[in-house]
Amino acid sequence: MKLSNTGMGTTKLNNIDEMYPGQSILLQTGQLVQYGAGLFAYNTIPLLVRRNIEKIIVDTLNKYGCIECLLPTLQPDAIWKNSGRYEHYVSDGTMLITESNKGTFCLAPTGEEAMLEFAREKLKSYKNLPVTYYQIGEKYRNEIRTRGYLLRGKSFPMLDAYSFDVDEESMIKSYENVRKAFLEIFEKIGMPVIPIVADNGAMGGKKSEEFMMISEQGEDKILYDEEKGIGLNTEILEREDYKEYLQNEYGIEDFSNLKEIRTMELGHIFQLGTRYSEMMNGKFVDKEGKETLYYMGCYGIGVSRTVAVLYENCLINDEKFGPSGFVLPKSVAPYLIQIVAKMENKEKAELANELYQRLNANGIASILDDRENVTIGSKIKDCKILGTPYLIVLGDKQEGDIVELENVKTGDKRIIKISNIIEDIKNCEF
Repeated sequence: MKLSNTGMGTTKLNNIDEMYPGQSILLQTGQLVQYGAGLFAYNTIPLLVRRNIEKIIVDTLNKYGCIECLLPTLQPDAIWKNSGRYEHYVSDGTMLITESNKGTFCLAPTGEEAMLEFAREKLKSYKNLPVTYYQIGEKYRNEIRTRGYLLRGKSFPMLDAYSFDVDEESMIKSYENVRKAFLEIFEKIGMPVIPIVADNGAMGGKKSEEFMMISEQGEDKILYDEEKGIGLNTEILEREDYKEYLQNEYGIEDFSNLKEIRTMELGHIFQLGTRYSEMMNGKFVDKEGKETLYYMGCYGIGVSRTVAVLYENCLINDEKFGPSGFVLPKSVAPYLIQIVAKMENKEKAELANELYQRLNANGIASILDDRENVTIGSKIKDCKILGTPYLIVLGDKQEGDIVELENVKTGDKRIIKISNIIEDIKNCEF
């Protein structure tokens, strides 16, 4: 990508939101554009970050035997009335609906109903089970209290998956399979999460866990035993039978080392049992030839929430000016290297273009800051805004066959030869 083609000017950051500085920087620099409360457009870098996160999700779930599909986000009200949840979602204002001469339609706030309708015609026999379907699609919720920018929007991309099994034992196996996949997904993205005991709430079912990221910006409070790696949502303690429940379902008996910390929720998984199959008459024919209810699990990752928390988590700070940009993890960074050149110098401009072409031709995604009449200092500052992990500067100090490769996060530098640049960068681990 050449910055001259993006319309990007030099950036100046002012009045950064203290609670959510990362997303505040994205908005001030035009990487996010707000259309209204909870409604955002993505510019190219955050969009590519989002797509890279989605690719990690898809590749990992496929590895764990899950099947991808895509459901419509605009759905007839009939399927929601069949489950009994239509009145609830409409009365509390969560669901966005539209009426036409063809009937009433809903913008999906979640996917249980549509997925059960999708699976019903395919999973008619025990021979078709178990299966876990998943999709990454837009969801819509008329959030009254939008906050944290992408953390709680009215329109947001979400991974939602649903397992279908013949009995409770099989459902638990599917649940554990997706749980492992989720932990691997967040590890690949570079976000350490804690799976914690959670309340099923309106979703119902027997057991659930939230995947939390420790953060002072979080709106959730959890109790966490750092030594044992065990955590639970404080909502659990509101149950009258919480001690018995935690002991029976999660094996938690000792509460003495639990300390309260703030977290952000990135994912949630549920053992639904037969609740939704009962509501919507979801059945298959078992080995004895009898119609039997599906045992279901439900699993979700907030993709836009993950993007938001990632940016907040990879902030870099200037000692004098505070938050100044990002360094994205290499696992999701759309571009690995940014080339900053003094374009007014013909020799440097030619070398910059040559390096840019070579790097991209060899699978090393790069940005060339080819903007003219912009100082080297301003270009280096803008490199941090875009979150590129590595930087090459072609200024007055660069000579001959030697360039400096800088780790933007640490400031560490390596001298590499232009003639060996592809091999050196591919083997570079600093």
